[in-house]
Amino acid sequence: MADISPLRDAAPLAGTGVRVAAELHANLTAPALVAHSIRKGESRLSVDGALIVRTGVHTGRSVSDKFVVDEPATTGEVWWGKVNQRLPREKFDLLKGRVQAYLQGRELFTQDLYAGADPDNRIRVRLVTTGAWHALFARNMFIRPKAEELSSFVPDYVIIHAPFFEADPVIDGVNSSSAVVLSFAEKVILIAGTQYAGEIKKSIFTVMNWILPARGMLPMHCSANIGPNEDAALFFGLSGTGKTTLSSDPTRRLIGDDEHGWGPQGVFNFEGGCYAKVIDLSQKSEPEIWAASHRFGTVLENVVADGQGRLDLTDKTFTENTRACYPVEFIPNVELSGRGGIPKNVVMLTADAFGVLPPISRLTPEQAMYHYLSGYTARVAGTEKGLGSEPQATFSTCYGSPFLPRHPQVYGKLLQSLIKKHGVSCWLVNTGWTGGAYGTGKRMSIAHTRALLRAALAGELDDVAYRTDPFFGLAIPARVNNVPDEVLDPRSAWADKAAYDAAAAALVQRFVDNFASFAEHVDDEVKAAAIKAAA
Repeated sequence: MADISPLRDAAPLAGTGVRVAAELHANLTAPALVAHSIRKGESRLSVDGALIVRTGVHTGRSVSDKFVVDEPATTGEVWWGKVNQRLPREKFDLLKGRVQAYLQGRELFTQDLYAGADPDNRIRVRLVTTGAWHALFARNMFIRPKAEELSSFVPDYVIIHAPFFEADPVIDGVNSSSAVVLSFAEKVILIAGTQYAGEIKKSIFTVMNWILPARGMLPMHCSANIGPNEDAALFFGLSGTGKTTLSSDPTRRLIGDDEHGWGPQGVFNFEGGCYAKVIDLSQKSEPEIWAASHRFGTVLENVVADGQGRLDLTDKTFTENTRACYPVEFIPNVELSGRGGIPKNVVMLTADAFGVLPPISRLTPEQAMYHYLSGYTARVAGTEKGLGSEPQATFSTCYGSPFLPRHPQVYGKLLQSLIKKHGVSCWLVNTGWTGGAYGTGKRMSIAHTRALLRAALAGELDDVAYRTDPFFGLAIPARVNNVPDEVLDPRSAWADKAAYDAAAAALVQRFVDNFASFAEHVDDEVKAAAIKAAA
């Protein structure tokens, strides 16, 4: 190890609380970070040049280890509970000091990056980490400043990242050896005890979810793209519902695959990269993502490869939550500005594990609000630590409750006002199962889903006949070009119609029970549009 001495130019560490490093690598480019990662034994190359990494025991987010610092300036506005656990300020100060002391004198990597493609609504982020591949992940995921902007870069938020530091629950007041802690007053994020890089990405998303509502803008867990007529579309949905796949459409320009803001001028991406699930990725069905996952500069998390670096994207040895992280420009048909106009369509995606929701239905503005606040989908495994191989139906309000520092009604009211103001068309799309529940039925055809979406976004479903589903009150188109009629009716896809009725009724009751948790915060029109159990 090189001699440890104070850095003559400590600017790259400003704001981190770290004062000395054995070696400091500031704002290195992808090739240099790849070289350092391999030198350090963190990773290896695939046969195509992608960087293959393992994240150890943490192959997903540690939701029980996320905390928000309880501070006088912000405590009244935080949505406290299981999502945002309180950490006293004195415990945060202690943990922060211990992590900073751990980082002193180590080989460190820093990256200075932007979150937010809108120059008027972006934040400057500084990451300090011991991991070369984590620095590459952040460089891929966020927006890279121009070279001339780095000399005067002053961070708004700092991420202090120590993946191998182990927190002590007794000393630090946390739940385990891992901790993800946000201080909105101090503008510092601590990530300790987990190598899973998604924590870096989602901590900044949480920050944007904190900042934008105070400016009257809506932060969203959604992908976005633009059609040939400059018509923007949003795709809400949790991990595994198809946001990345369906927004990476060769007929439309991709704005971004996961996180966006909606302001007065339209939609803007928070990120400069994509973080795609790649388990069972098909070159035929998803050629853009497949190609991006097989090239130099991409980071592959927990993907299995043989001794020659040949990938096996079907192998779930480490986790089903295998991921590819790459710059957005690796997708060929991309909107490099990261910005689009006012959305014309809003699509809410769900992966219905029970196989009872239709593949597409049109929503009224009130129904759109109801489904946005409900955020129903099914986790089929892998995106969170501790989730088993069996699917779990879940309701995640605003399609992103783990990342909401404010009460869901704040975001719900913002979306409701934007939909009404701009006359946006809204759709509910089931990318989950048909013909039966998970384990019995089959996954919806990507080809059929794409055909349905293209028809909806092109306005081809504006004047077709609709029928109303008796269980969920959804308007289902009677016919869509290039999609078999029987695909549109979920009940007809089941051999056992009585079993379908029972499964649908059970899901209806789940919606009813979940709605009780936020019914008092919505207006009478949304209450009237809610799914209701049979009398």
